[in-house]
Amino acid sequence: MSAAGGGSAAPAVRVNGLSYAYGVAGYVLHDVSFSVPAGETVVVTGSSGCGKTTLCHCLTGLAPKALGGAMTGTVSILGDDIEPLAVPAVSKRIGMVFQDPDNQLVMTTVEDELAFGPENLAVEPEEIRRRVDRELGRFGLERFALRSPGELSGGEKRLVALAAVLTLDPPVLILDEPFAHLDERGRDRVRAAVLDLSASGRTLLIVEHDLALVDFAGRYLVLEQGRLVADTATPPALPAYAAPPRLEVPA
Repeated sequence: MSAAGGGSAAPAVRVNGLSYAYGVAGYVLHDVSFSVPAGETVVVTGSSGCGKTTLCHCLTGLAPKALGGAMTGTVSILGDDIEPLAVPAVSKRIGMVFQDPDNQLVMTTVEDELAFGPENLAVEPEEIRRRVDRELGRFGLERFALRSPGELSGGEKRLVALAAVLTLDPPVLILDEPFAHLDERGRDRVRAAVLDLSASGRTLLIVEHDLALVDFAGRYLVLEQGRLVADTATPPALPAYAAPPRLEVPA
């Protein structure tokens, strides 16, 4: 649902005329424009390879700041154009949980993983401790605090990655296929966490093929060959080939 607010309030996310190319192969995104009011949950969907993850990288500043490439158009988060901002400054505004948590988890214990982000932003130690305890409690991860993330199940890793991003307190959160490669139990655990975040009023952008898992969203953006072709309040009908085969791992 959209958050209520005054007409003058800047949207949480505004994308205007966004096009992006990784290199000489050509543009992956073409003239994409949309805005997301604060507190709204929006799903980004479409066939594999249509540019969904690239869009996420542009919203977080990873593209082109870290990944290179060529970008035209603008991305504004909480009213600020992110182009002049360094990636750490952007991460205070918008966080992203990657599709594969193993690409995001780098520390030797869960507790250290949750502390890693705010430590790099020079947050005070007492505040880091408060945030780590808050997120361990939110996701029921206290018993895993001193365990290695590599020892956890797929669903548990996904929750740790989500908790680690939330210790940065980003007002806007991107989840790139948060239910991918999970069995039913893992999907239920992650979906419950996402529902809680949505209900709390955090602005969410969720990349997902299986729209039955995100039927609580307020809007659905459909990408096709790098272009935004639909913006609807109801789940769109996607072709059968849109979703890749689901490989399940234990929760």
